[in-house]
Amino acid sequence: MKKTIIFLSILLFFSCKTKVSDSKKETNKVIENKEENINIIGYFDRNELQKNPYAFWFDENYKNYDLDELTAKKIKPLIKNFEITVFMGTWCEESQKDIPGFFKLYDYIEADNDKIQLIGMSEQKTTPQNYEKGLEIFNVPTYIFKKNGKEINRIVEFPVETLEKDIFKILSGQEYKNIYADF
Repeated sequence: MKKTIIFLSILLFFSCKTKVSDSKKETNKVIENKEENINIIGYFDRNELQKNPYAFWFDENYKNYDLDELTAKKIKPLIKNFEITVFMGTWCEESQKDIPGFFKLYDYIEADNDKIQLIGMSEQKTTPQNYEKGLEIFNVPTYIFKKNGKEINRIVEFPVETLEKDIFKILSGQEYKNIYADF
């Protein structure tokens, strides 16, 4: 009798574990299918990234982003004089990875979110309103840093060092070239 109870307990344990795992896979497949069909194109608010179908990658990458607090503290006094336009794609893996970290930095330094413009792009790097016209947007995400409406510099696709270090170099006036800049 004792052996039967142990056997049934083990069987039940492994049986439940398998069902939970299969259920998770099915849920992820549905979310991934929705993501492939729904992209944000044009101007949008950060809050849109915290809703489905984007919340699963935004929240996870925000939480897991390892913020460089030392460099972030150096950015805080400099950021107030800049506006930032971010061209991104909700379909783009680099955008999904880096944009949540960008907002984690912004939240940490308590920067003014009104000075950030988010523009979602199609996979062809276009918008119906041609917001990208004349700006040479070839890769996303592209962060354009402006002072008094004039572009100072940009980070294209991914940072050269880290997001914080690249932003600090740009805002502090140090020499900075994105990975696609001509040398």
